[in-house]
Amino acid sequence: MANLDTALKDAMTIDGAIGAALVDYTSGMTLGVAGGTPEIDLTVAAAGNTDVVRAKMRTIEMLKLNDDIEDMLITLGSQYHIIRPLAGPNGKGLFLYLMLSKTRSNLALARHQLRTIEEQLEL
Repeated sequence: MANLDTALKDAMTIDGAIGAALVDYTSGMTLGVAGGTPEIDLTVAAAGNTDVVRAKMRTIEMLKLNDDIEDMLITLGSQYHIIRPLAGPNGKGLFLYLMLSKTRSNLALARHQLRTIEEQLEL
């Protein structure tokens, strides 16, 4: 089992990783951050994505789908942003957020590695 700091450091070893964060989507608070760039405030980006997660959660509820979000992908011109809500009982209301360079990453492998990090995360 990995703690938060270890999990974020592991996320930063994913090819093409720009930044990673653990975010509480009920409050928008960032619980931990690794990486980032001078041009991108990872805390602001992560908090902004809480609206995306909440909107999708509401949509699933309105449609009465008996399902959970595995992950969400936002594709920009030069980046991938992966949002992975935590599935465990201690992770309710939290998501992992990973920013990747499109030119330096393998999206399928990054999703697999983020899933593994989430499974090993102990809060």
